[in-house]
Order: sequence, then structure tokens, then C-alpha cells
Amino acid sequence: MRLLISRMTATSQCPPRKPMSKILWSLLGSFLGIYLVAMIGKSIQFDPLTNLFLIGSFGATAVLIYGAPLAEFSQPRNLIGGHVFSAIVGVTVAKFLSADLMLACAIAVSVSVAVMHLTRTLHPPGGATALIAVIGGDSIQQLGYYYVISPVLLGASIMLLVGLLVNNLSRNPKRHYPVYWW
Repeated sequence: MRLLISRMTATSQCPPRKPMSKILWSLLGSFLGIYLVAMIGKSIQFDPLTNLFLIGSFGATAVLIYGAPLAEFSQPRNLIGGHVFSAIVGVTVAKFLSADLMLACAIAVSVSVAVMHLTRTLHPPGGATALIAVIGGDSIQQLGYYYVISPVLLGASIMLLVGLLVNNLSRNPKRHYPVYWW
């Protein structure tokens, strides 16, 4: 126990706040990415009251793509692959383990993490994408594997396009996107 507690001791200080320009670019990208996903989703859906195109894991994706565009987790391979592989895992688990929701949740997230590691597409919001496939309710469950295409692949692609635009508009040579594609 003493070893565990000693490992929790801070080894450094909190880094300084990012420059205001980086904060504003992050704000602009996050706004445009989420807004476009929501608006395009609304225009595609037949029922305007339910916007299935916008899933919760896209909020975390926005933080990564627009707030930390140089991070490994933010790169296109990780963004698209992480969401898509996790969605496939989540839908599969939801189809075959619907009797035990708690077990299905744990398996969907843990297997999606393993699959992302194996495919070198680790994108932390992917775990939420898998979880949403399991606990998303009837509207998500009825989509089945279509969930992988819409909202997941289409929404992630829209966010990628916004990331390419916003992150490369800055004159700061350290703010570019992507670092690598595949």
C-alpha cells in the first residue's frame, strides 16, 4: 500500500496555460465541428426531434482534434479507425450480450480498447462510442451496424474535415494537422 501511495506523489507542476491564440483556435474548431455534425445530422434525419448524428463521444473527439491536434490520439488514423472499430465492437456486443447490460458495457469498452491497440488506432473517445452502442437506447439499437456508418463514420469524417481546415488556418507553424495520415 505504501508503494502505491508513493507512486501517486506528484513529480512535476501543472503546465502553464496555453496562449490565447491556441485557446481561440480550439474554441473555433470545437464549435464548427460539433455544429456542423449536428446541422448535417439534423438535415439527414427524418425526425428533426432526434439528432442521432451527434453522439456524446464526439465531444471528447473535439477536445483532441481541436485542442491537441499534434497528439497521437488526434490523428486521422486514430480518429476514424478508433471510432469505427469501437462502433463495430459495440454493436456486436449489444447484439449478442443484450441480456446482461453491465457485462455488455464492460466487454464493449474493454474489447474496443484492445482492438484499437491492435490496429494502432487508439482514440480515447472510441471507448465511449462502443459504450453508446450498448446503452444508447432503442434509437441506437435499431440502427444495428448502420450505427457504424451513421452517425459514427460520417460524424467523425465531418470533424476530420473541420480539423483539417481550422488547424491549418493558423499562421503558427506548430499548429498543423495532421502529423500523419495512416
